[in-house]
Amino acid sequence: MGEKKRMNDKEQIIHLYKEMYTAMVNKNKAELERAHDDSFVLVHMTGMRQPKEVYISSIMDGTLNYYSAEHEDMQVEVNGDTAVLIGKSRVNAAVFGSGRHTWRLQLRFQLVKKNGKWRFALASASTY
Repeated sequence: MGEKKRMNDKEQIIHLYKEMYTAMVNKNKAELERAHDDSFVLVHMTGMRQPKEVYISSIMDGTLNYYSAEHEDMQVEVNGDTAVLIGKSRVNAAVFGSGRHTWRLQLRFQLVKKNGKWRFALASASTY
């Protein structure tokens, strides 16, 4: 079938995680739209919930500013067309009007696979 360079599900999910952070830093709206399912919700450390459109708008308007991310650990469990990714990254950001700071940010994602493509469906933020 000539699939020598195709990534497996785990590799695709890790790649999507890294692409998402690049898109957050670059404020790449199209890439953020692509990476997140329409049902996506981010649960912030405060418990505040942001649906996809609000979350992406917050990145675009500077409410959430991301400057860099160093990925330390990514654990992926795939179960058919769903998966869980726990990503730990050192993220330099200024959010909700606070000063720029480096966070040890853990995001626990639930992912769904639709039409052969993985998308983030739910994320919960914490520190590690």
